[in-house]
Order: sequence, then structure tokens, then C-alpha cells
Amino acid sequence: MPLHRFCVAPMLDWTDRHCRYFYRLMSRHAMLYTEMVTTGAILHGHPERHLQFNAEEHPVALQLGGSSPSDLARCAKIAEEYGYDEVNLNVGCPSDRVQNGRFGACLMAEPELVAECVSAMRQAVAIPVTVKSRIGIDDLDSYQALVKFIETVAGAGCETFIVHARKAWLSGLSPKQNRDVPPLRYEVVFELKRDFPHLNIVINGGITTLDAARELLNHVDGVMLGREIYHNPYLLSQVDQQLFGEDQPIKSRREVVESLVPYVQEQLRQGVRFNAIARHLLGLFHGVDGARAWRRHISENATKSGADEQVLMRALEFTV
Repeated sequence: MPLHRFCVAPMLDWTDRHCRYFYRLMSRHAMLYTEMVTTGAILHGHPERHLQFNAEEHPVALQLGGSSPSDLARCAKIAEEYGYDEVNLNVGCPSDRVQNGRFGACLMAEPELVAECVSAMRQAVAIPVTVKSRIGIDDLDSYQALVKFIETVAGAGCETFIVHARKAWLSGLSPKQNRDVPPLRYEVVFELKRDFPHLNIVINGGITTLDAARELLNHVDGVMLGREIYHNPYLLSQVDQQLFGEDQPIKSRREVVESLVPYVQEQLRQGVRFNAIARHLLGLFHGVDGARAWRRHISENATKSGADEQVLMRALEFTV
């Protein structure tokens, strides 16, 4: 099975190491991505804070934000030394802050620069270097422009493209609006796969069910889900059986929580605040009886002094 058959998207402020550990308890095969980390944060900040992760998270990729080939190469090398399985370059984020740093979606207007970045990273590391992009930006949204971007960057050695099937407006829309307002155009990504059959094409945007993911896999090599997973994480428990053909028993929600307890205890011993972990669990009972009581109990108690795994065990009592 392709490594990118099912991926969980990089989500700023959400897919930290605690979140990813939690997700891994439900799926052995999903490819997990970090939040976007800028090259500046690694080279001039606290790399350990941004890059440390748990061995159980594999396969896991670091998503980088930047536009300096030399800085990206240095950061890719550091990521490889930390043990990441892949480095992904963000060419899809439309926020003003990202644009001001000359990276993210605005780089789609500079395919040659993206190719330079990819080439520099590939020369620095042995792990795969991938790119996450949109289908276009602003008025640079023709299929021909997208083909030029893919051709140019693939020419530098990128073999995997994760494509959010919406264009991005770099001004006039907030990042949140850019996830919803521009229409989804899956057919554009399907056409990319037909025109570049040798590349690994992963589709992202608006996917909310595994049935929809399975249908999309008839046209592309992989699917990436983001916010649906965060708000309904138990969807991951079905992934290995439904998309990877595994016959392992699926953990119940209670079993997922019980499996997390040793991790919580160890992290608390290391000085991690309980809510830093618990906040990622709020959606675990999404759509089932007791979901509201589960969320309420955690929300009201996770930030209290001395909060620990007992908050989760008590919250379980409100569920079926």
C-alpha cells in the first residue's frame, strides 16, 4: 500500500506531538504531519520544542515553511537527524503572516524558486521531500499554470504532491474562508494524476467520510483529511480496516482512552500540562450518546491545578 494512501493534514495549533500520539492509537498506517514549522523557528528558536516527537508516531512527516533553499536544506537535515520519515514544504497556506515571510501559497507564483528549494533539500537528505500546494492562487488559476508548477517542481525531484483541491485568494479572504469559500475542484486533481501518472498525487480538501475517501482513491494515490479528523478523531479507528485491508480488531473509544493513560502519566511526570493533551480528545465521542457530557467534564476540569488522567476516567462515566 502507498505510504500516503491516508494522511492526516498538518493543522496549526492542533497536530502537535500529543495529538499525533493519540491518533496513532487508532491507526497504525495513517501518515501523520506536524504543524507547519518555519525555518526561522528551527534555526533561530528552540528546535527541540518544535521537533521532538514520540517514536510511536511513525510514519510522521515534518512540514516546513520557508523560501530560502539553504535554510530549508539545513532544516531538512535537522529533521532527518531527529528521525522524521519525510519533509514536506508548505506551498498552500494563504495567511498574511505567511505571505509576509514569502512562503506558503504565494510560492505557487514562483515555481522555479520552489524547485530550487526542493532540489536543495533533496541534496541534503535521504528521506523523501514532498510538496503541499493549492490548485492555484488569485488569477493564476489556470490548469496550464498548475501543470507548469508541477512539471517544474517534479523536475527538481519531488515525486509526491499533496494538492488541496481549491485555489487560494491571497487577499480578501481569511485562512478560514480559504478553506471553505473557493469551490472544491476535485476534477483538476484527477486530471493531474492522469497527466502525471508517474507522480504520487494526494488529494486534500472537503473530505469528511471514509466512503468519500475510498471513492477518491479510484482517481488518485492518496487522500488527506484535516479538520474532520480533529473534530471526529474516532474516524481514524476504521482507517486500517477499510483502506489498508487490515483485520485487526478496532479499539473501542474506552480502549483508546485506557491506552492513552500511561502516556498521560509519563508526560505529566515530565512537566507537561494535562490540558495540553486532553484538549485533543474532546471530539472522541463525536456523534454518540454522552458526547456533550464528555466534552463538558474535560473542558471544566482539564485546566484545574493537579488535573491528571483521572479527569478522563471520570469523563468516561458519562458515556455509554
